[in-house]
Amino acid sequence: MSNKIVIEDLKKIINSDLPWENFKNKNVLITGANGFLPSYMVRTLLFLNDSKKGMNINIFALVRNKEKALKKFAEYKNRKDFKLIVQDVCEPFKTSDKIDFIIHSASQASPKSYGKDPVGTMAANTIGTYNLLKLAYEKKSLGFLFFSSSEVYGLLDPEKMPINEDEFGNVNPIELRSCYSESKRAGETLCISWMHQYGVPVTIVRPFHNYGPGMALDDGRIHADIVTSIITKKNIILNSDGKAQRAFCYISDSITGFFTVLLKGEKGVAYNIGNPSGEISIKNLANMMVKLFPELKLKVIINQKINNNYIKSKVSRICPDISKVNSLGWFPKINLKEGFIRTVESYKYD
Repeated sequence: MSNKIVIEDLKKIINSDLPWENFKNKNVLITGANGFLPSYMVRTLLFLNDSKKGMNINIFALVRNKEKALKKFAEYKNRKDFKLIVQDVCEPFKTSDKIDFIIHSASQASPKSYGKDPVGTMAANTIGTYNLLKLAYEKKSLGFLFFSSSEVYGLLDPEKMPINEDEFGNVNPIELRSCYSESKRAGETLCISWMHQYGVPVTIVRPFHNYGPGMALDDGRIHADIVTSIITKKNIILNSDGKAQRAFCYISDSITGFFTVLLKGEKGVAYNIGNPSGEISIKNLANMMVKLFPELKLKVIINQKINNNYIKSKVSRICPDISKVNSLGWFPKINLKEGFIRTVESYKYD
């Protein structure tokens, strides 16, 4: 791997104080492995094999798009500890191999998908989750990590922020954008149901806004658009008033948080994974990025035109209370400025 930013991230992750030995001689299935977050989890486990002798972790990376996966994981294609599985997560997964851990992250998380493919968005979080929980039961898996989302909280009073895991607001089920939040809610309930009835050892993470090397720059989310503007040396155009507030968490912190929940979290419990210190308005984020790269002489332009391909969120502010995951020993370490500088720098190596 030639991307030094990613290598530094992976070193930070595996040097965290976690019981990595729980993965020793185990088979780990990661769904949606082409995605931003799960692909980093794949890389982390392979890096763990390279860095710690005798780990012998076998990674099964499930993807829908084979061509994309072969490009993303080109450096691993001849490794014996890496197996690429090409199928839709909504199809039953069959294997003779033992599956010790399942990380279910297959989901269409981009707002661009909600309008184009709401059925597919829901299916991965419901049908796909059912299939994998059934697999975990059949294989007597030791751990099952479900990737939910901060979107499950719905519309909340901004004054209730930071939000803990027990507060919920309204989600209108007949709004198109609800295909994501409602199916994530249903996925969580499926997990708890399988744990209660069949003893599947589930844990749940609710990621807030993540960023870092490898994020798709064309997925329509504003922080990706802002990074794209910096990389392409173009003015930052905001198609809103920029007042919405979001809490951004750098990827090495996020990945460490996910593994913390899988390896140390209480079964049947959901944990917020985010960085309250990374809360900022979109307008201020754009201005911060312009100031971080003054040599580009860029401007922030407010242009509130409608984008028919993007279903905007009605949430004006979302910020996590992370005291529950703090009790497991996880704390985000990368501040906003450092994280976004690292993100922009990382694309110079791609």
